[in-house]
Amino acid sequence: MWNPRLASKERTRTWGTRRTTPIRVKRQVIVSVPDRKLVVMQNGAVLRVFEVAVGADVSPSPSGTFEIVRRLTEPTYYHAGVVIPAGDDNPLGPRWVGLNRKGYGIHGTNAPRSIGKAASHGCIRMRNRDIVQFFAMVSVGDTVEIHGQRDEQIAEIFGGQVSEPTEVAQAEASSTGAAGGQ
Repeated sequence: MWNPRLASKERTRTWGTRRTTPIRVKRQVIVSVPDRKLVVMQNGAVLRVFEVAVGADVSPSPSGTFEIVRRLTEPTYYHAGVVIPAGDDNPLGPRWVGLNRKGYGIHGTNAPRSIGKAASHGCIRMRNRDIVQFFAMVSVGDTVEIHGQRDEQIAEIFGGQVSEPTEVAQAEASSTGAAGGQ
């Protein structure tokens, strides 16, 4: 039986007077690297779109399908002998949503001006107020798709055109005699 007091992403079953564990509807997170946007979806419907920062050219965000495996509130940052506790100076911001690819996740930031840019070490960065909202919307087990190029699915969700793969565009330029880089 559905219980309206539970969050919209949860449902519960009741047999007699005994209540069981809520049944959680899985959500899907889709990230468009070229658009610098992240969308949370449920049953094919867009729940929320967020602007994000993605990996810089030297450390791109990985493309593929991943799973959320960890959620941390007020995370501690660890990197090459540096430890930064939770707080204003922490580059992870107030939340960490870890993926099943070691070292990669979706998190807040101490550099809010990086949002909308290719600026991270490969993770997906969000404004701190946005990561708090996002964190409440997702759970361990939800899927995260990171798209490095605009495909039909991304064009449908975010609007705009499908982009041609870079390799195809370069191959066409070579075959037509267009100038290449030297």
